[in-house]
Amino acid sequence: MRTIINSTAFGWLVLALPGVAQLYGWFSGAIDTMDMLSPTGETSARLMILAMLIGPLAGLLGSRRWLQWWLVRRRWIGVAAFAYAVLHLVFYVIDMGSLEAIMGELPIASIWTGWLALALMLPMALTSNQAALRALRSAWKTVQRLAYPAALFTLLHWWWVHDGATTAVIHFVPLVLLWLALLWRRTRKTPLTPQAGV
Repeated sequence: MRTIINSTAFGWLVLALPGVAQLYGWFSGAIDTMDMLSPTGETSARLMILAMLIGPLAGLLGSRRWLQWWLVRRRWIGVAAFAYAVLHLVFYVIDMGSLEAIMGELPIASIWTGWLALALMLPMALTSNQAALRALRSAWKTVQRLAYPAALFTLLHWWWVHDGATTAVIHFVPLVLLWLALLWRRTRKTPLTPQAGV
């Protein structure tokens, strides 16, 4: 039991380290509020991708011990991605300074895509626990599939905020390629048909 607790605590510590470093820089005055937007948002996106990679990898490679280790921690990574997205929002609100300014930016594509991505991540984060898994049963997977549209809107948000596709696409390409490879493998597999006379 103590080993499990220590493992969990260590896992959360590792996931929290980028945020601790970012917040330390902000509180110390080394990083401006506006300059906190990119690192918090990009950390959230990277963790989202990391959590989503396990699905197609498991489909392509089958059961592997290191994949099982990763799978057990997938929910931690997803919740951490949401936490960094919230931190990203907090610094956006501070930087904007007023509700009027925030509302004024809502029609901009690079902004509403970010809000929508965060809204889609919220139910996933709230249900990433055993109690929700037991309560929702088969519906739990439906909620967690919101990761796909959330990832799409995160990609668009990142792309349009920086007015360029290169960095955002580079991050999401591995995930897209793995899913395409898995789709290709599944379409190549055809069901066996009984032979005549059997």
